[in-house]
Amino acid sequence: MDTRTLGFNTKLVHAGIPHDAYGAVVTPIYQTSTFAFDDARQGADRFSGAAGGYIYTRIGNPTTAALEENVAQLENGFGATAMASGMGAVSTVYLALLGAGDHMVSTDSVYGPSRGLMEKHMSRFGVASTYVDTSDLENLRNAMRPETRLVYVESPSNPAMAVTDIRAAADIAHAAGALLVVDNTFASPHLQKPLDLGADVVLHSVTKFINGHADVVGGIVVAKTEALHKRIRAMLVNLGANMDPHQAYLVSRGLKTLALRVERAQENARAVAAWLSEHPAVAWVSYVGLPSHPQHALARRQMSGPGSMIAFELKGGVEAGRVVMDSVRLAGLAVSLGGVETLISHPASMTHAGMAREDRLKAGITDGLVRLSVGIEDAADILADLGQALARAAGPQAG
Repeated sequence: MDTRTLGFNTKLVHAGIPHDAYGAVVTPIYQTSTFAFDDARQGADRFSGAAGGYIYTRIGNPTTAALEENVAQLENGFGATAMASGMGAVSTVYLALLGAGDHMVSTDSVYGPSRGLMEKHMSRFGVASTYVDTSDLENLRNAMRPETRLVYVESPSNPAMAVTDIRAAADIAHAAGALLVVDNTFASPHLQKPLDLGADVVLHSVTKFINGHADVVGGIVVAKTEALHKRIRAMLVNLGANMDPHQAYLVSRGLKTLALRVERAQENARAVAAWLSEHPAVAWVSYVGLPSHPQHALARRQMSGPGSMIAFELKGGVEAGRVVMDSVRLAGLAVSLGGVETLISHPASMTHAGMAREDRLKAGITDGLVRLSVGIEDAADILADLGQALARAAGPQAG
């Protein structure tokens, strides 16, 4: 059955599942480090590429391959490569697509470790980088150099929720001879398909929405063309940052309910964002589903829904934010996002603590910014929890 012609939810359930001799309905866990050959000729042919088949799990594994094919189809890409973590995916992309003397332009509020890897480590090998607000395309155009080989954007960005025009960014990158990579973690392939909008590569921390159950870390990279896919996979094989087959099994299991989870969390987030925007203790709310968001119209054009990530700031600043995070009972005070549970975090002291304060503020990551990943619980319970926490934060100010 050619699952590429089927609908999104049908692909979630069926794409990539290999034929199993015993008729397994789900992909089995091939928990093996190596694979035996029928004879010496078959072994030689597999190593040379003359024949298909598996050799060694670092190079490929049927359980992992099933997940890779599924996500490649969801993103409408040529092929996917699964990694041991989201940062494994970022590292593989950087090393596969950039070399000494090259330059990268990226979103200024990009995930802290993605920026730290480039500025603290890739720079040691002669790779330069510039960070700008890519939601303003003029910034992106002005940042391009003759040696720019990669434009790397998050849209929506973490945690500022800025939206970049992916089609326009692709045009700018390609006109300069550069590739466009989009971190699609916040949207997931259910809400946004960057490759259809002109991107060359899309990546995800599958720890987040794709797995959705806060029990696995992992990353995946989807390439639009065979040539790019081969470059990325070759780098992954040499790095040894491959995903374990048991990881892949758990991610595949979580992936089947992606659309159901995203839709439910998004419904809750709409209610939470509207409520926060009217709350007297809240200074502002950044949620792409609100008309007040500066890229609301763009998000409606290139996304099928606003998702479930919200950023907001309290009028009481850092201290009020601390009180809120210490007072929530239902929401978990933790980093990560995209799971079935509601999580709350403080980016300035957590995910983006490694950034210089000046850079954080320039990227819109204020000291008091709170990031909320809305889960699939009953909306009334989420609102009640936030309500009692905000009341505690407002107490000292009222006195």
